[in-house]
Amino acid sequence: MNNEPFHQIILPMKDRLFRLAYGIVRDREEAEDILQDLLLKLWSRKEEWHDIGNLEGYCFRAIKNMALDRLSSMAVRKTDAIEREQEDLYFVDNNSPHHAMVIKEQQLLIERCIEELPENQQLTFRLREVEGMSYREIADTLDISEDLVKISLFRARKKMKELLAGYDS
Repeated sequence: MNNEPFHQIILPMKDRLFRLAYGIVRDREEAEDILQDLLLKLWSRKEEWHDIGNLEGYCFRAIKNMALDRLSSMAVRKTDAIEREQEDLYFVDNNSPHHAMVIKEQQLLIERCIEELPENQQLTFRLREVEGMSYREIADTLDISEDLVKISLFRARKKMKELLAGYDS
């Protein structure tokens, strides 16, 4: 088998896969390791790709499972590392330093609120709002029904609204 499917299908998803892994483990190096492990696993099993109906859904489900496994094996979440690593993720803003600080604080606040959601709501929210996946894609990725995806998103959005309103007051 040639390398084109890997370059055309798998590699374009690597940033989205990384963001999902990072959203779960909250550690940049761990997320990079998880992504690398997944890419190596996919590369070594490229003969089996034709047996997979939805390769994108398979990749997202695999990265989610690998990240959750890694998270459960980590002794303690590194909360201090979250703030340091998030600084690397922001784009350069040509606006004033004050504006840049306000944007950064808003993003940190949103991230804190997302972290307060239950794990299944966090995953569903991230896949929909950050990765832009459809309800069907999320359902396939998480191996749940579309109705459950909609319910989780409704609850996550409602909780986010409450949490953000609490920070305003």
